[in-house]
Amino acid sequence: MSYPYQITSMDQYEMAYRVSVTNPEEYWASVAQHFSWRKKWEKVLEWNFKEPNVKWFQGAKLNITENCLDRHLGEKGDQPAIIWEPNDPSENSRILTYKKLHQRVCQFAQVLRNNGVKKGDRVCIYMGMIPELAIAVLATARIGAIHSVIFGGFSAQSIADRLEDAQATFIVTCDGAFRGGKDIPLKSVIDDALIGNKTIKRVIVYTRTRTAVSMIKGRDVWWEDEMLKVTEGPGNPVNVVAEVMDAEDPLFILYTSGSTGKPKGVVHSCAGYMIWTTYTFVNVFQYNPGDIHFCTADIGWITGHSYIVYGPLSAGATSLMFEGIPTWPDAGRFWDIVDKHKVNILYTAPTAIRSLMGFGLDPLKGKNLSSLKILGTVGEPINEEAWHWYDEHIGKKKCPIVDTWWQTETGGVLISNLAGVTPAKPSWATLPMPGVQPILVDENGREVTQKDEDGLLKGNLCIKAPWPSILRTTYGDHERCRKNYFATYENLYFTGDGALKDDNGFYRITGRVDDVLNVSGHRIGTAEVENALNMHAGVVESAVVGYPHNIKGQGIYAYVIFSGNKKDEELTRKDILSTVSRVIGPIAKPDKIQFVNGLPKTRSGKIMRRILRKIAEGETENLGDISTLLDPGVVEEIKNGKL
Repeated sequence: MSYPYQITSMDQYEMAYRVSVTNPEEYWASVAQHFSWRKKWEKVLEWNFKEPNVKWFQGAKLNITENCLDRHLGEKGDQPAIIWEPNDPSENSRILTYKKLHQRVCQFAQVLRNNGVKKGDRVCIYMGMIPELAIAVLATARIGAIHSVIFGGFSAQSIADRLEDAQATFIVTCDGAFRGGKDIPLKSVIDDALIGNKTIKRVIVYTRTRTAVSMIKGRDVWWEDEMLKVTEGPGNPVNVVAEVMDAEDPLFILYTSGSTGKPKGVVHSCAGYMIWTTYTFVNVFQYNPGDIHFCTADIGWITGHSYIVYGPLSAGATSLMFEGIPTWPDAGRFWDIVDKHKVNILYTAPTAIRSLMGFGLDPLKGKNLSSLKILGTVGEPINEEAWHWYDEHIGKKKCPIVDTWWQTETGGVLISNLAGVTPAKPSWATLPMPGVQPILVDENGREVTQKDEDGLLKGNLCIKAPWPSILRTTYGDHERCRKNYFATYENLYFTGDGALKDDNGFYRITGRVDDVLNVSGHRIGTAEVENALNMHAGVVESAVVGYPHNIKGQGIYAYVIFSGNKKDEELTRKDILSTVSRVIGPIAKPDKIQFVNGLPKTRSGKIMRRILRKIAEGETENLGDISTLLDPGVVEEIKNGKL
């Protein structure tokens, strides 16, 4: 067995689960002893969900980068830590061994220090998917600063909001990024985001696309110039000693959409997050030393944090990082990468699978996928058709598929089968990880015990007790954390998702039950999109709901009351979409915009999104009681105008 805490049989899973629930302190202490600590913990766990207050491994001292890098240098120094595949297949791949990655991280850690970054400072990272992004993340953590990575598709306004909320003082970015056939001008977006900003002291810019950029004297510096100042020379090894961190010190802030317009900064701590991402990585994917793990996510999202950077590197794995998109220059790009690098584990989103299904089997011709041992999905529930296509055409019915359910707030996988060890069931996440105690409750918080007509339990998914990587707070606003996750149901963490449970104890996630959409595996708050729509000069009011989308899983349907002249409806729609792109980013653009004269509201002024959701889904008959609406007539008009 490769790792002392690796579960390799159903019996082992059942025993681990039992111990982890009855005696979590004993169980997680036994896992944690296999990591590097500067000082061991005094107490494994202290918690309550009322405040909420969760502390793991209290009194322990560590640095996560020593676990991701330094402890592997002896045995695995020459092993690839990161394999990087560029956007353009004609460009060379890059391999960073653990030694090389350690060296680069130390150099950039010194660059950050030279530029004034101190322990506890917030460093915003806005880069393309290049190795330097992982280096910047690890270097920030090495000196005890807090990183906040922002996905390269967000707009200047979204970045400005996040910089202000985090009170960030430093930014690491690129001149631009390559993504498919596009060049994205990252630095100019940062320049726009910094208009009026009072906190940023320094912007460090890495050269990737050779796009012309504006460099402001005293604020902006080039990555390459700064690295030259600390370049290792004979007798001058750059080895930045890692900052000693407390187990509960914040490691990073990652912004996620909520049901209000303002994004919330989820905070993860050093020790618990490290233990959980490594433990789940090894067990869910049944990782064996030497395997090549290809997670197709962007590091700007939690999946990339946990299963490209921290989980695999802490486990001493080889992690493959891809700069581009699955359909460029053609729809065979993923399969080319699997063939070229002999990938063993492929972890991607149902959206990507459904998109690739649409191209048929031609892109698979001549591609050798025999190296694949394990397949995984993440971001949203996978539909059965996509599951079977993935199983048959990519895994050749020989690769277990892990259907992982988790969230930004959970830090790592909470419910999933363990590849080839615990049973799989198409489109079901199946069993909870050891330490995770799910419960299905009704609207009043009572546990659901009555089965539906299909013999399943159905309710809102909550968790009864903390696991090591549960979020600790929302940055600068602990009350928001309490209200969002712990106030809906007493003494429970509320996930915001609905779920089904069968007689085997398997869980199937049915989707969001709050005002948050799951588009291509990324959460977007309806209020956030509505706020952006309402910024367009002609929009009086709007309401946004989700509807089933063949590729994305869930699409965005917007109902808009428009006061201006819309002689050309299509042009007006494009103007409105352009506004949303500018305010949030292209990811939040509605798929459909229906112009309406009114919205279904109660007499107190609340928009009845339930009715709008049903109409968007194509359900026009069973809309429930509409007699309580201020103007029931608007419903008929909306039905008749459905796109």
